[in-house]
Amino acid sequence: MGTAKLPERISRLGELANNLWWSWNEEARRLFRALDYPLWKMSAHNPVKQLHEVSQDKLQAAANDPAFLSLYDSVMAAFHADTLSLNTRFPTEYSKLLQGPVAFFSMEFAIHNSLPIYAGGLGVLAGDICKEASDIGLPLVAVGFMYPQGYFHQHISADGWQEEVYRQLDFEGAPIDRVPSPAGGNIVAEIRLGDTTLALGVWQMQVGNTKIYLLDTNLEENPVQYRELSARLYVADREHRLRQEIVLGIGGVRVLRALNINPAVWHANEGHTAFMML
Repeated sequence: MGTAKLPERISRLGELANNLWWSWNEEARRLFRALDYPLWKMSAHNPVKQLHEVSQDKLQAAANDPAFLSLYDSVMAAFHADTLSLNTRFPTEYSKLLQGPVAFFSMEFAIHNSLPIYAGGLGVLAGDICKEASDIGLPLVAVGFMYPQGYFHQHISADGWQEEVYRQLDFEGAPIDRVPSPAGGNIVAEIRLGDTTLALGVWQMQVGNTKIYLLDTNLEENPVQYRELSARLYVADREHRLRQEIVLGIGGVRVLRALNINPAVWHANEGHTAFMML
């Protein structure tokens, strides 16, 4: 990752960093703090960014440190057990209740600030549901939007007025991966908006065992006026919001079908995603 190469002894740090399981596991966070604490702080507790910037000397020192290796082995054992759903309730007690996964649609997901695609409580609820689904072994796939500019940051001007400031996501330092189309390329599905055919790309966020698929309209195949549909969360323009909800609801269903995912249960997290019921 970055210019430094992970030593073989700790080679799974990259896999761990790209799965947001670490965000609610204290021992995993302690592992990244132990690797390079100043850089952990500077990266805003984002291990993907941390591993892109850590020095080779730091990595080699960690790979030769008995205390670090002991913690690494313990964390990776827990990570392995959790991501395989070993000893979780749902597979052992309730697996016969579902003939397929639960599809969970939400306008926002708050998992960690390294991927700020949330505004508040609805996102926190959605994020906690995804984490809990992973913890109990519930087969759940989530669908939302890849907002590279997220929700606005509030600044107050010298004369007391609110100013809305948007920050561009650093894709290289974010815990997400592009999902290729089964047919090749970046277009996973398409949807009609009036007289326009809109292409949909998809990014994946791994949250323990739970996958969150994030729709992306910023593709060169799309008309310029529609590329920004997935750029920001909760914009003021009502027509823009309605188009977003159509794309998320109907387009999200088409994405799951294109990926050969056949849910047994469909859940809409509030009315923003109601078009998935059509």
